[in-house]
Amino acid sequence: MSTGKRSKTVAVWLSFALGSLGVHRFYLHGLRDPWAWLHLPPTLLGLYGVQRMDVLGQDDRLAWVLIPLLGLMLTQSMLAGIVHALTPDERWRDRHNPGQPVRKTGWGPVLGAIACLMVGGGCLMATIAFSAQRYFESQVEAAREISQ
Repeated sequence: MSTGKRSKTVAVWLSFALGSLGVHRFYLHGLRDPWAWLHLPPTLLGLYGVQRMDVLGQDDRLAWVLIPLLGLMLTQSMLAGIVHALTPDERWRDRHNPGQPVRKTGWGPVLGAIACLMVGGGCLMATIAFSAQRYFESQVEAAREISQ
Protein backbone atom coordinates (compact mmCIF):
# COMPACT_ATOMS: atom_id res chain seq x y z
CA MET A 1 0.00 0.00 0.00
CA SER A 2 1.25 3.45 -0.83
CA THR A 3 2.10 5.81 1.99
CA GLY A 4 2.04 9.12 0.11
CA LYS A 5 -0.97 11.13 -0.95
CA ARG A 6 -2.32 9.89 -4.28
CA SER A 7 -4.56 11.98 -6.51
CA LYS A 8 -7.41 10.31 -8.37
CA THR A 9 -7.12 12.86 -11.18
CA VAL A 10 -3.41 12.15 -11.67
CA ALA A 11 -4.04 8.38 -11.64
CA VAL A 12 -6.78 8.68 -14.28
CA TRP A 13 -4.68 10.81 -16.61
CA LEU A 14 -1.58 8.64 -16.13
CA SER A 15 -3.70 5.65 -17.04
CA PHE A 16 -4.88 7.51 -20.13
CA ALA A 17 -1.44 8.68 -21.25
CA LEU A 18 0.93 5.90 -20.15
CA GLY A 19 -1.27 3.16 -18.71
CA SER A 20 -0.20 0.50 -21.18
CA LEU A 21 3.28 0.77 -19.64
CA GLY A 22 1.86 0.47 -16.12
CA VAL A 23 2.78 4.02 -15.05
CA HIS A 24 -0.54 4.53 -13.26
CA ARG A 25 0.14 1.43 -11.15
CA PHE A 26 3.66 2.59 -10.36
CA TYR A 27 2.15 5.90 -9.23
CA LEU A 28 -0.42 4.21 -7.01
CA HIS A 29 1.52 1.23 -5.66
CA GLY A 30 5.21 2.00 -6.15
CA LEU A 31 7.99 0.35 -8.10
CA ARG A 32 7.54 -3.01 -6.35
CA ASP A 33 4.09 -3.59 -7.82
CA PRO A 34 4.37 -6.83 -9.84
CA TRP A 35 1.22 -6.07 -11.84
CA ALA A 36 2.76 -2.83 -13.07
CA TRP A 37 5.85 -4.66 -14.31
CA LEU A 38 3.62 -7.15 -16.16
CA HIS A 39 2.33 -4.30 -18.34
CA LEU A 40 5.70 -3.83 -20.01
CA PRO A 41 6.29 -7.10 -21.95
CA PRO A 42 3.03 -7.21 -23.96
CA THR A 43 3.17 -3.47 -24.68
CA LEU A 44 6.76 -3.65 -25.89
CA LEU A 45 6.01 -6.76 -27.94
CA GLY A 46 3.08 -4.95 -29.53
CA LEU A 47 5.27 -1.97 -30.37
CA TYR A 48 7.81 -4.40 -31.85
CA GLY A 49 5.00 -5.83 -33.99
CA VAL A 50 4.13 -2.35 -35.26
CA GLN A 51 7.79 -1.76 -36.10
CA ARG A 52 8.01 -5.14 -37.89
CA MET A 53 4.96 -4.38 -39.98
CA ASP A 54 6.38 -0.96 -40.85
CA VAL A 55 9.64 -2.53 -42.03
CA LEU A 56 8.49 -5.87 -43.46
CA GLY A 57 5.01 -4.97 -44.68
CA GLN A 58 1.57 -6.38 -44.05
CA ASP A 59 2.49 -9.96 -44.89
CA ASP A 60 4.55 -10.42 -41.72
CA ARG A 61 2.61 -13.00 -39.72
CA LEU A 62 4.50 -12.40 -36.47
CA ALA A 63 3.38 -8.78 -36.58
CA TRP A 64 -0.21 -10.03 -36.96
CA VAL A 65 0.14 -11.77 -33.61
CA LEU A 66 2.04 -9.02 -31.80
CA ILE A 67 0.06 -5.91 -32.78
CA PRO A 68 -3.18 -7.01 -31.03
CA LEU A 69 -1.17 -7.22 -27.79
CA LEU A 70 -0.61 -3.48 -28.01
CA GLY A 71 -4.28 -2.87 -28.73
CA LEU A 72 -5.35 -4.96 -25.77
CA MET A 73 -2.88 -3.22 -23.44
CA LEU A 74 -4.11 0.19 -24.57
CA THR A 75 -7.70 -0.93 -24.05
CA GLN A 76 -7.05 -2.28 -20.56
CA SER A 77 -5.27 0.91 -19.54
CA MET A 78 -8.29 2.95 -20.66
CA LEU A 79 -10.54 0.63 -18.65
CA ALA A 80 -8.32 1.14 -15.61
CA GLY A 81 -8.64 4.90 -16.07
CA ILE A 82 -12.43 4.62 -16.17
CA VAL A 83 -12.44 2.46 -13.03
CA HIS A 84 -10.21 4.96 -11.20
CA ALA A 85 -12.40 7.86 -12.29
CA LEU A 86 -15.60 6.15 -11.16
CA THR A 87 -14.24 5.13 -7.76
CA PRO A 88 -16.10 7.10 -5.07
CA ASP A 89 -13.98 9.69 -3.28
CA GLU A 90 -14.45 7.96 0.09
CA ARG A 91 -13.27 4.61 -1.24
CA TRP A 92 -10.32 6.30 -3.00
CA ARG A 93 -9.30 7.88 0.30
CA ASP A 94 -9.58 4.56 2.14
CA ARG A 95 -7.43 2.75 -0.45
CA HIS A 96 -4.81 5.34 -1.31
CA ASN A 97 -4.91 8.11 1.31
CA PRO A 98 -5.96 6.51 4.60
CA GLY A 99 -6.32 8.81 7.57
CA GLN A 100 -6.69 11.93 5.43
CA PRO A 101 -9.86 13.92 4.81
CA VAL A 102 -11.91 13.18 1.70
CA ARG A 103 -10.92 15.38 -1.24
CA LYS A 104 -13.63 16.20 -3.74
CA THR A 105 -12.07 15.53 -7.11
CA GLY A 106 -14.11 17.77 -9.41
CA TRP A 107 -14.08 17.53 -13.19
CA GLY A 108 -10.56 16.13 -13.79
CA PRO A 109 -11.48 12.45 -13.40
CA VAL A 110 -14.77 12.95 -15.26
CA LEU A 111 -13.01 14.41 -18.29
CA GLY A 112 -10.39 11.66 -18.01
CA ALA A 113 -13.11 9.00 -17.97
CA ILE A 114 -14.66 10.51 -21.10
CA ALA A 115 -11.28 10.53 -22.86
CA CYS A 116 -10.57 6.96 -21.74
CA LEU A 117 -13.96 5.79 -22.95
CA MET A 118 -13.49 7.35 -26.38
CA VAL A 119 -9.92 6.14 -26.91
CA GLY A 120 -10.50 2.75 -25.25
CA GLY A 121 -13.56 2.03 -27.37
CA GLY A 122 -11.65 2.95 -30.52
CA CYS A 123 -8.67 0.81 -29.53
CA LEU A 124 -10.85 -2.18 -28.76
CA MET A 125 -12.78 -1.91 -32.04
CA ALA A 126 -9.56 -1.45 -34.03
CA THR A 127 -7.94 -4.44 -32.33
CA ILE A 128 -10.92 -6.67 -33.05
CA ALA A 129 -11.15 -5.46 -36.66
CA PHE A 130 -7.42 -5.91 -37.27
CA SER A 131 -7.39 -9.39 -35.77
CA ALA A 132 -10.52 -10.50 -37.64
CA GLN A 133 -9.23 -9.11 -40.94
CA ARG A 134 -5.89 -10.90 -40.59
CA TYR A 135 -7.60 -14.14 -39.60
CA PHE A 136 -9.96 -14.12 -42.57
CA GLU A 137 -7.17 -13.14 -44.96
CA SER A 138 -5.16 -16.12 -43.75
CA GLN A 139 -8.18 -18.39 -44.29
CA VAL A 140 -8.61 -17.14 -47.87
CA GLU A 141 -4.90 -17.66 -48.51
CA ALA A 142 -5.07 -21.18 -47.12
CA ALA A 143 -8.09 -21.98 -49.30
CA ARG A 144 -6.23 -20.71 -52.38
CA GLU A 145 -3.23 -22.91 -51.59
CA ILE A 146 -5.48 -25.97 -51.19
CA SER A 147 -7.31 -25.33 -54.49
CA GLN A 148 -4.06 -24.97 -56.48
